Amino acid sequence: MTAAPLADHPTGSTTERRVSGRLGAIAPSATLAIDARAKDMRSAGRPVIVFGAGEPDFPTPAHVVTAAEAACRDPRFHHYTPASGLPELRAAIAEKTQRDNGLAVTAAQVVVTNGGKQALYNAFAAILDPGDEVLLPAPYWTTYPETISLAGGTAVEVHTDESTGYLATVEQLEAARTPRTRALVFVSPSNPTGAVYPAAEIEAIGRWAVEHRIWVVTDEIYQDLRYGSAAEGRYLSMPVLVPELAERCIVVNGVAKSYAMTGWRVGWLIAPPDIAAAAGNLQSHASSNVCNVAQAAALAALTGPQDAVETMRRAFDRRRQTMTRLLAAIPGVSCPEPLGAFYCYPSVGALLGSDLSGHRVSTSAELAELLLEEIEIAVVPGEAFGTPGYLRLSYALGDDDLEEGVRRLQRLVSGPG
Repeated sequence: MTAAPLADHPTGSTTERRVSGRLGAIAPSATLAIDARAKDMRSAGRPVIVFGAGEPDFPTPAHVVTAAEAACRDPRFHHYTPASGLPELRAAIAEKTQRDNGLAVTAAQVVVTNGGKQALYNAFAAILDPGDEVLLPAPYWTTYPETISLAGGTAVEVHTDESTGYLATVEQLEAARTPRTRALVFVSPSNPTGAVYPAAEIEAIGRWAVEHRIWVVTDEIYQDLRYGSAAEGRYLSMPVLVPELAERCIVVNGVAKSYAMTGWRVGWLIAPPDIAAAAGNLQSHASSNVCNVAQAAALAALTGPQDAVETMRRAFDRRRQTMTRLLAAIPGVSCPEPLGAFYCYPSVGALLGSDLSGHRVSTSAELAELLLEEIEIAVVPGEAFGTPGYLRLSYALGDDDLEEGVRRLQRLVSGPG
């Protein structure tokens, strides 16, 4: 990260920092930037296929929209409500967490946030002080290191690769631990890799965290999007497998992925009472309550029919298998089968330095640029996730576009004929 640049003072005699060093060091979201650029190209008439955005391509379920419409007409929702969330929504989140995860919590432990990003920031702000270190397995979602930094912490990357299915081990975490280690970010299923940890490894990591009194921030936003063997049985939540961890664990979740509600901006964190109170206090000053209409919609999503969740999961499962099969047929591309979320994360290191349609690229970022301009597919390079040499492709798009996009990549790599 680089500090914010200095700009000339209006008098010309001295210089001053225009943007704070704290914000100047934060990188913009690579995924959102690529998505915006691809959409601009499509608006200009170019047939770009977008593998970049991490959001379902389904509409929000109809009964959820109906609930939002009713909330718009309810004068109760025209005014401020509690900063930590509507009481009935916090209770529903607690009930959903018990139902789906087997984790018993109270509504007082829930803070409803403006999406998962605010939940993460609130969580890190509540437990980190300057100098604290947070272990962050890589590849990682682009927002994790930035929210850690904004909260005063330092992200310590723990690198994984395709040879281990992108799973971090206790041995790796222990090697990265220092006296300043305060927390671990744990994500299963993973964005960007789709990796899902088996029960034994989740339990081992949880017990290691308990032994060393390390906080765990576990992001469970993709818990309903699991496939194959990972879809069997109830979701494996670390504080359920390791109950002793509950007093040092913060669970982050939301309605965005499971219910196709990315634009509604409703997430939450579940934490021990003192941490939840601190996070709620922060939110009371940062943003106050989440939009009441969106909260009413989230309540309908959690308490209403759940069939749309399974419909989307099955569609993603089908696309997952298609994309994995097509990527496996491309020379120089290696991709473990993802068991969760809606991403493939192939290694493309073998392609770097080779001639691709008359172009030679040396990094995955350059390869992503070539793919966008040459064959009009938008992907996110591994540099955005802390692991150069990879690409992230979302399969949350139509079947025809998915197949055509990957075949464009295959033709580029394989060459004429």
